[in-house]
Amino acid sequence: MPEIIYSGPEGRLEGRVNVVEGKRSPVAMILHPLPQFGGNMNNPIIYNLYQTFIKKGFSVLRFNFRGVGKSQGDFDHGIGELSDAAASLDWIQSQVSDSKGCWVAGYSFGAWIAMQLLMRRPEIEGFISISPPANMYDFNFLAPCPSSGIILHGEEDKVVPKEDIVRLVEKLQLQRNIEVDYKSISGANHFFENKTDKLINQVNKYLDSRLVGPDI
Repeated sequence: MPEIIYSGPEGRLEGRVNVVEGKRSPVAMILHPLPQFGGNMNNPIIYNLYQTFIKKGFSVLRFNFRGVGKSQGDFDHGIGELSDAAASLDWIQSQVSDSKGCWVAGYSFGAWIAMQLLMRRPEIEGFISISPPANMYDFNFLAPCPSSGIILHGEEDKVVPKEDIVRLVEKLQLQRNIEVDYKSISGANHFFENKTDKLINQVNKYLDSRLVGPDI
């Protein structure tokens, strides 16, 4: 799990990467919560997502958005962070020649950025969106959503109310040619305190249902 520094739009970006050696692997990128509330790539949910994708045979990158940790720049209310994500996806893809698939996962603010990235990068074939802040940010850009994925949410979330998540899910589920799953984690708040295992178990189940093939 080496620390890496690579070039981003506003200078260096700091990350952690696991590249599958000697095998053409799919790639995945994990995006962290809002920096202004302490979000960074070492968030427990981000770390667990990272480890989950590694166990599924992916080459995986998690990184700090601009202004977090050793990443240069200043918080840019999502505009610059989307550019950071695009540059980071370029970087991990450059490390895996001829990668055979691409996924993105994000938590809270990171989920909003991840789902915007879906619209820019047609190679992304699946997403994991945890507690997307549908009450705080506009998700109308998902028209239509280009990839299938799963949205997970804590049933006791007081930061992002359930009705806002359900409204987003229902809108996406009306679209053709994709499938958007939804799982509500019982007893979990926005931070999944004491419920992270339940969350990651659902992520595992979903990935197992999607990753069918002899190479994974």
